Parts: sequence; C-alpha cells; structure tokens
Amino acid sequence: MYRIRFLFPALLLATGGAHAQTSDAPAFTANVALTSQYVSRGFRQTWGQPAIQGGVDWTHPSGWSAGTWMSSVSDKFIEGGTVEWDLYGGYAGTVGDISYGAQVYYYRYPGATLQATHTSYDYGEIVASLGYKWLSAKYWLTYTPDYFGYNSSSLGIGSDLHSRGSGYLDLNGTFDLGHDTSLLVHYGQERVRNFAAYSFRDARIALSTSFAGGWTLTGACTRGWGRTDVYDRYTTGALDSGGRPAISNPLRPTFLASLARTF
Repeated sequence: MYRIRFLFPALLLATGGAHAQTSDAPAFTANVALTSQYVSRGFRQTWGQPAIQGGVDWTHPSGWSAGTWMSSVSDKFIEGGTVEWDLYGGYAGTVGDISYGAQVYYYRYPGATLQATHTSYDYGEIVASLGYKWLSAKYWLTYTPDYFGYNSSSLGIGSDLHSRGSGYLDLNGTFDLGHDTSLLVHYGQERVRNFAAYSFRDARIALSTSFAGGWTLTGACTRGWGRTDVYDRYTTGALDSGGRPAISNPLRPTFLASLARTF
C-alpha cells in the first residue's frame, strides 16, 4: 500500500526504495531491512509486529528505472494476507536543484481476499513527483478499478461504485543534519473517490543514520487520522492470542525502528 511504498516515505529511504541513484551507480542494487513494524501511509500493516522487507532495483544512467520490493504484512490488517509485493518502473531527472519524475506502481497481496465479497486488495497507481532541494511533492493516482479493494460490494455503500481516481498527496522535507544523519518530515492525505468516509491523513517524523557498508538505522514516529466510525474498530475477522477477533485502530500513533542494508 506504498507503499513506500512507502513504506512511503521514510522506510523507503532506509531500504533504498526511493530509487535515487547517481549516474555512475551500479545498474542493479538490492536492499533488505528488518523493522519493528511496517507502517505505510499511517497504517500499521503488520498490526504492531516486526516485518522483513527487501527488493531489487535496476537504474539506467538515462534516468529510467524498474524494480520490485516485498514486505511481510498481517492478516489482521489485510484479510488472508501475509505478503505485499510491489512492482514499479519509471523515469526521473534533474535540472539544477529541481528534480522530477513519473512512475507506475502495481501492488499485489498474494492469497489475500475479502472473503465475504471475493474482492482482491491488488491495485495500481501512477505517481508524478517534483522536488526542489530539500522539499518534494508527489501525487499518487489510482488507475485500476479499485483502490485497495474499495468498492460498493466490499464496503456496502451505493451501487456498482468503484474507487478508480483516488489520489494521495505526499509532501516531504528532508534535512541533512550532518554526520551521515538526516531528518524527514512527512504529511500525506488520501482522497478515496466515491467513498469519502474512508479518506484519511497521516504524518511522520523520521531520523536516519547511515553507516559504512551500506547500513542505515531509522527511527520514526507516525500518526494517522480518519473517521472514528470507520477506523476505530477495524477488523478483518482474524483472531488475537485470546481467540477473539482482533480489533484496533490501524491509524493510531506509533513508533518504529528499522535496520536496513543496501548492496
């Protein structure tokens, strides 16, 4: 769910998923990360539990790139889900202090389905990005019929409505603090087309430190906001350790830490 995303945006910086490469960088890079939990767009996708993540990226000196990335997820957030698998490709360039780019993403959740309606969570987005020095803005637009499985059948709202055209505004500031340490400040806002009650906002503050050998240590605080009648008692029907349905607010404030390495 960018998913970077996404893990977007802080953990993608830690795992190499931001696809930022210099012209003399190797054509292929790989990344792996262990994180105390996977939080994307403010949602605790591993329900507060650790996640293992990794990916492979190809970047051409001309600016074209492609890659794939995976993370463990929880069936308490994604019904029947254990893995998120992202596929992406696009172009990025710079003109002086201005950076720009466009990419296409597709998110897969193998085996995950809303059983009551047989609805898939899989969806795709196109993203346009623009940056100036330490500021960047992205807009993620859903091009598939549904965003994360949101439609009339799965939500029980309206008749034959879908969420194609949903959009996520992604604003980030990255500040170099010296000594290979950086601070990231993020604000995001998702508009779910035809289902405004499911729209949400999120914020993140992350501190990352890089070490020799391609290692990066990141700590982040995240917070999400959504309608309480929609998200306060979120459940997929999966059971907790006591055998009861696991119920929580996946957007509640939380902290995470990750250790990543890029090869």
